Amino acid sequence: MNIQIFGKSKCFDTKKAQRYFKERRVKFQDIDVARYGMSQGELRSVKSAVGGLAPLLDEKSREYEALHIAYLERTEDIERALLENPGLFRTPIVRNGKKATVGYQPDVWKEWEQNG
Repeated sequence: MNIQIFGKSKCFDTKKAQRYFKERRVKFQDIDVARYGMSQGELRSVKSAVGGLAPLLDEKSREYEALHIAYLERTEDIERALLENPGLFRTPIVRNGKKATVGYQPDVWKEWEQNG
C-alpha cells in the first residue's frame, strides 16, 4: 500500500487516520493540505475516486463562506478555488494509488489492507 494522508494539523479526524495507520504499522506520507495544498493531478485523481468535488469541500470552513463557494456553478471555478485555497478541503483525504476516501473511514482502509 502506498498511503498518503492529506490533512490539517488541527483536524481531529486527520489525527485519528494517522493513528489508525500507525497502529497497524502501515507507512504513510503525511501532507499538511492547508500548508502545501494539492497538485492539479492529485486533485483530478482524488476527485474521480470519491465521485466529484462535492465530497472534497468543507462547507464548515471559513473560506467556504468567505469565497461564496456555494454560488459557484462551474466545476472549473470550484477546482481553481480548491487549488488556490487549500483550507477548503474536507480532511482527511486518504489516498492509496487510484483509490481515495474523504473523512475517517476505517472500514474502507481495512478492505485496502486485506486486498493488498
